[in-house]
Amino acid sequence: MTHPIKQLKPEALWHYFHELTQIPRPSKKEDKVRDFVVKFGKDHGLETIVDEVGNVIIRKPATPGMEKRKGAILQSHLDMVPQKNSDKVHDFEKDPLEPWIDGEWVKATGTTLGADNGIGLAATLALLAAKDIRHGPIEGLFTTDEETGMTGAFGLKPGVLKGDILLNLDSEEEGELCIGCAGGTNANIKFKYTETAVQPDTLAFKVSVTGLKGGHSGVDIHLGRGNSNKLLNRFLWHASKKHGLRLASIDGGSLRNAIPRESFAVVTIPNNEKEKFLKCLGEFEVIFRKELSAVEPDLKMSAESVGMPGKLIDEKTQLNLLRSVYACPNGVMRMSNEMTGLVETSNNLAIVKSDKGDIFVQCLLRSSVDSAKLDLEHMIDSVFELAGAERVFDGQYPGWKPNPKSEILTEMQGIYNKMFGKIPEIKAIHAGLECGLLGGVYPKWDMISFGPTICFPHSPDEKVHIDSVNKFWKYLLEILKQIPAK
Repeated sequence: MTHPIKQLKPEALWHYFHELTQIPRPSKKEDKVRDFVVKFGKDHGLETIVDEVGNVIIRKPATPGMEKRKGAILQSHLDMVPQKNSDKVHDFEKDPLEPWIDGEWVKATGTTLGADNGIGLAATLALLAAKDIRHGPIEGLFTTDEETGMTGAFGLKPGVLKGDILLNLDSEEEGELCIGCAGGTNANIKFKYTETAVQPDTLAFKVSVTGLKGGHSGVDIHLGRGNSNKLLNRFLWHASKKHGLRLASIDGGSLRNAIPRESFAVVTIPNNEKEKFLKCLGEFEVIFRKELSAVEPDLKMSAESVGMPGKLIDEKTQLNLLRSVYACPNGVMRMSNEMTGLVETSNNLAIVKSDKGDIFVQCLLRSSVDSAKLDLEHMIDSVFELAGAERVFDGQYPGWKPNPKSEILTEMQGIYNKMFGKIPEIKAIHAGLECGLLGGVYPKWDMISFGPTICFPHSPDEKVHIDSVNKFWKYLLEILKQIPAK
């Protein structure tokens, strides 16, 4: 029986998108989807290349009469962000996604959908397979590990691609053309702790902060959503001072580029502090709900009795951790002066996790201004240096500087206006796109990023608007028909 998603319009695109939802493809685990794309290219008799870092390039010649048009590179990434609700049983390395149609939207059951960037990937496959679409020479560039390190973009070599125009199909608002994005830096912080004995006459609890929306740490950072790591730490800091709380373990967040939705800690408290501790937790839940009522209606805090842990994190390291995470900047640091509504600089305090004598804190810093990004790096470095932690900043990638005089931008504005009766919005985004890195390797490329409407990427609430996908597809076909001559 044909899945209902494969019956949506355009059928070719949705056919490949559904196929992709059945192939596990979390970042750094793209072997299965890479094999699928390579087999696709060879099955269609197209020149197919896999480079040394795992990017796939598929070339398709121009259709008759279009040979003198500039070459277009359709670029998307192979991987997806693996996020799920805590009550969802799902192995992203083995299990297929469960997509379904909810009115005007396609969603997945309890997990991310992978529309970021599966829709762009599916659109490219549909174009490469088509026999009835006019276009100049095209290349599909399918990059690896975009979501966690941009490994594919970093590793792309000059001279491999032949085209002149890059159409990045990784934007998430139909009707917008993106011509710039922020650069980023990873912060890697590590505390080493000594295991100490559990005190007598104590009780153990698992403290949880759940029910937050999370989201993309670039696209959604300005929405003021709760960060589970910051909220949990705020309570732990208070309870350690007022109720003798000791920390045995902590586990918050899972990906740098996802706003953390859930955080957990196993703690002990003195027997005689139980009632005060539980009352305090309830009071903090009320405080957090009031502070975040407009954006986090499902926020929950709980404390569940658990078995006594074998060891505790030493008291000095606990104090240094709670103080520094409390002081670490998080969220929007500054809005852009040049573009209304654009975040200039932000930090996502993404992960706080203890494991066998180490506590790892990981952040993703973003800015469209290099000096501001460096200033934020120094700020975070200073906080954790005072706390005695090890700090490494790596994975730096450049922003993409807008070119408002782009030839393909002018062309695409005119096409959109003629098709839909309005001029598309021209924007830069705070998220990281591969265009900055790719443009560094191929500086003569004319680049635009666009796509259908995808809401809440990097969270289990991710959804893609069905009609916007059809509109995006028709627009892409018309762009290819009207690509300028060489």
